[in-house]
Parts: sequence; structure tokens; C-alpha cells
Amino acid sequence: MEATKKQIILTGDRPTGRLHLGHFVGSLMRRVELQNSGKFDEINILIADDQALTDNADNPGKIRDNIINVVLDYLSAGIDPGKSTICIQSALPALHALTFYYMNLVTTARLSRNPTVKAEIQMRGFADEGLPAGFFAYPVSQAADITAFDATVVPVGEDQLPMIEQTREIVEKFNKVYGDTLVLPNALIPENATQRRLPGVDGKAKMSKSLGNCIYLSDDAKTVKKQINGKMFTDPQHLRIEDPGHLEGNVVFTYLDAFCTPEHFSRYLPDYRNLDEMKEHYQRGGLGDGTCKKFLFQVLEEILTPIRDARAKWEKDIDTVYDILRDGTEKAAEKTNQTLARVRSAMRINYFDDRKIVKEWQALLKAAKQ
Repeated sequence: MEATKKQIILTGDRPTGRLHLGHFVGSLMRRVELQNSGKFDEINILIADDQALTDNADNPGKIRDNIINVVLDYLSAGIDPGKSTICIQSALPALHALTFYYMNLVTTARLSRNPTVKAEIQMRGFADEGLPAGFFAYPVSQAADITAFDATVVPVGEDQLPMIEQTREIVEKFNKVYGDTLVLPNALIPENATQRRLPGVDGKAKMSKSLGNCIYLSDDAKTVKKQINGKMFTDPQHLRIEDPGHLEGNVVFTYLDAFCTPEHFSRYLPDYRNLDEMKEHYQRGGLGDGTCKKFLFQVLEEILTPIRDARAKWEKDIDTVYDILRDGTEKAAEKTNQTLARVRSAMRINYFDDRKIVKEWQALLKAAKQ
């Protein structure tokens, strides 16, 4: 392999719905920062519609319809198509071929031990209904995505670390069997521990459309306020303002940990210089949940308003959005086809790339007759 000296990012999302604050704080906000940092040669963002079909095969329209929502969320949050390549997974045939080749390098026993897969199987109830083979093997598909782009860095949440480890194992096995061919990727997780896995507004471990516990990037202010005031979990023991409050499991403070800055206090809650002072007051008593929720709403609105406004502009120009997606996918196809060619060469199954195979076959037949 021609060892890559480039710093290349691959990241992406399954287009099963609009993106929410969990996506934003866990990956999307960081992607924009990395995109604008100037530290990376390539940033590729994959809309993983193939992987979304592994548990939505009976409803492909859901995936097709949400591709536009995901792209709009990307663009409105600050993803710049001049700096980042946005592409569709199913339109990149090289990924399908690589997935098939890599399946021969990992056992079903190893896949079944993947903690992320086990958790997803339980969450979706597959243990009772039967597990689709495609879903079971999606870590292999993810390995194909990462290696096809020669990604050196993959931004993920902590829950996705087992997937990156599985990819690294496949890369190491391939390079051992076929020679140094694939790039070994590294995970990049958010520095802020709270941002690694933002809970739903109801305190559940994960935001889920079916649970109705999400705040979406495209939600209007009325909906955001309703989710905060009506559903956001605080401290059930904090019955009166003067009661001491508890921070553990208090979703309002979890969200403040993830989003607020000292500047937000100077603008919206000048009684405190920072979050630590606010927390101390809440814990000793005298600070009501209503005040905390109002402050959180103001913080989130400062973040969401420009995203909302940008989305409204992009929604008026879907032709341009389509062209961005098509051009990005064509660029990604060229890159991933190069990787596939390199892999096929290493495996010596590139039969029609070099006619010298005719001489090899002739020699084999001649040797067999001697």
C-alpha cells in the first residue's frame, strides 16, 4: 500500500429521522469544529442508508424520505460542502464489495460479542423477533466504510468505541494475510464527558423518536420550551424552592453541562458567574427548577435559532442541496473505487487488470502435465 500521509476523517449518520441535540452535541458540533480547524486533509460525511435498511427493510420509504432531512440538518448546522464531502452509502458500490471481503475475516462469535451490537439488538427487540443477518454484520459494513476512505480519524461517542475496535481488528487481519494495504483508524471521542452521550429529556439513556424524548435541531421555539418545561426530568426530591437539590440524574444540569458557557450567564442569568456557582446554589437550596429550565431554554435557543434560520433558507433551494449530495457522492465513488482496486490487487483477484495472469495460468497448466 502507498501509506497515506493525509489526515482523513470519516463520520456519518443513519437517515432514520431528523437529527436531534444528541447528534449535535455528540458529533455534529465537533464535525463543524474539525472541518474549520484546518488540521485535516479530507472530511467525509456518509449518509448510511444501507445500514439504516438493516432494521428498516420493510419500510425503505422512511430512509429515502429522511435523507433530505439529514442533509438539511448538516448544512444548517454549519457543514460546508466546500470543505466536507457529503455522500450516500448505497451509491458507493465499493463499500458493498469490501463488506463482503471483510466478512471472511471476522467470525460470528466475534460479532456476537460486540457490546454495541448486543445493546442495539436488545433495544430493538431482535432477541425475540429474530435478528436480521444484515444488522448482525453491520460492524463489518462500518469497517468497509472507514477503510474505503482511508480514514485515519473517526469521531464517535463512547458507545461506538467497540465498532472502531472491530474495524481495527479487521484491518490488522487483512494486512497480516494480504500485506500492508489498509489504513488503521483511530477513534476521536468528545472531550466533554457529558457530550459523549446526551440522555433524552426524560432521563432515558438515549434520545429516541419512539419515546418522544428528543429535541430536534429543526424544532421551533414552542416545541423546545414544551419539551423542557413539560418533560425534562429534574430532581423528584426538590419539591420546594428552598429544598436542597440533587444534580445526579438531573437532566437540566446534564444539558447545561453540555451546552452552557460563562457568557450565557452574563447574558441571561447574571446572578451567577458560571455553572459551578449555579450548581452550588441549587444544592444548598433556594433555586427553583423553573429558573433552571428557563435558563436552559435561553441557552438552547441561542444555539438553535441560527440553525433554524439556515435550514429555512436551504429548504427554499432543494435543487442546490441535491447537487451538493450528487457531487459529493461522485467524488466519494472515485475515492472508494481506488481503495477497492488496491484491496483486490492485494488479494490477487484483480484478474483483468494485468494480462500477465494468462502466463501464470499457462505455467500452472504446463506444470500440472509434467
